[in-house]
Amino acid sequence: MIVHPIARVRAFFGSMAGQIFVILTLGMSVAAIIALLVAEQTRRHDFERVRRSRVVASAVDIADRLRRDPRRIEGMMATHSIMGASPAPAGVAISEPDAELETTLAARFGPQSQPEAGQVPIGLCFPGNFAAKDRAAGLIDAPRPDCWVVRFTDSHGERRALALSFPRLAKPPAIIYNPFYLLVIIIASAGLAILVARFVSKPLRRLERAAEAFSVSLDPEEIPERGPEEVRAALSTFNLMQRRARAGFAERTQLLAAISHDLQTPLTRMRLRLELIDNVELRGRLLQDLQAMQTLVREGLDLASSTEAREEWSALDIDSLLASMAEDAEELGAPVRFTTGCGGTVRVKLNALTRCIANLVDNAVRYGGSADIGCVRANGRVLIHVRDRGPGIPVEQLDQMFEPFTRGPSSQPGGRHGTGIGLTIVRSLAMSFEASVRLRNADDGGLIATIDMKA
Repeated sequence: MIVHPIARVRAFFGSMAGQIFVILTLGMSVAAIIALLVAEQTRRHDFERVRRSRVVASAVDIADRLRRDPRRIEGMMATHSIMGASPAPAGVAISEPDAELETTLAARFGPQSQPEAGQVPIGLCFPGNFAAKDRAAGLIDAPRPDCWVVRFTDSHGERRALALSFPRLAKPPAIIYNPFYLLVIIIASAGLAILVARFVSKPLRRLERAAEAFSVSLDPEEIPERGPEEVRAALSTFNLMQRRARAGFAERTQLLAAISHDLQTPLTRMRLRLELIDNVELRGRLLQDLQAMQTLVREGLDLASSTEAREEWSALDIDSLLASMAEDAEELGAPVRFTTGCGGTVRVKLNALTRCIANLVDNAVRYGGSADIGCVRANGRVLIHVRDRGPGIPVEQLDQMFEPFTRGPSSQPGGRHGTGIGLTIVRSLAMSFEASVRLRNADDGGLIATIDMKA
């Protein structure tokens, strides 16, 4: 069966692993993006701090020089002899004061300095002088320097106004808005999420497979109790449930076996007494009813024991088994043929499979006159077919034939001459080795019973 890709994707996201994958991918991606935003904000703050630290260092240096030799420093600043420092032009207004910078300057100069500071356009610092830069080779498109105006009152009570310029620091572009980084974050988050989802859901998948095996067989292997504490507790509880269920079915089988054994004695006495009846017709009917009772007891015990069968798995050559069963039946005079083989070996419970095939062959010979046995391989499965040449079964009754005590037409399995649990036993035995049994009518007549199991 081909599964559509959309259906597979929908099934994945509907599973627990898919939901864990989505939650982790979104969660880790959002967390990584938030971390990048925080890092970007921190980087921006550090960038501004470095810019302000340059202004503070220059302002403190010039203030210290002015304190030691004010006339010489004022002259040098007036002639632009000090690189990056000059008197601020009169009338320059600081439209956007930098409060953080002013606080830092107040801490360095003292509260009496009443500093004012802010960044202004470069033309306000060097009116008419910076245009020559445009004629310098290689500097036409270069970014213009930053210009800061700082005003403060020095230790002599004189109000100073400085114009400080610095080479412009290029702020690195923000990586948070780069699609490549966002794609890397999402891919890395998805990769880690799928690994975590598989790791977390692996014990549950083991539990699911064990539950499925337990649903078709009362003799599954116990699950190894590995993993985190909660997972080990769940697996231990499941194994305990399996053991208790097996014990309950074993007790039921023992009870039925004891009842069947105890019934043999009174049934034998009844048969001996029925033989003494003089009325031949009445004696025949009573003996027939007694035989039906004995058959019902025996097959009821077979059904109970089939659900509780404990048998080791083994590998066998399926063609050899089918051929030998057909030869044994032919030696006893039954019209049974081995028609087609499928080659190779299969892992099954030998006795359970043999009883399944034998019961189906007996039914085919009894109600269809003959039996053809064959097998094919398809899609990793082995299909064993047992076909008869009888009239078949109405389509609407095919599935009902596996229900206990369901009787079909008189000429078919489960008919008025049967007990109605023969196919129920076959299905129960097949479930013990994780197989299924189904019936279908052949196109050219007859009934085909198919045992479907793993290859």
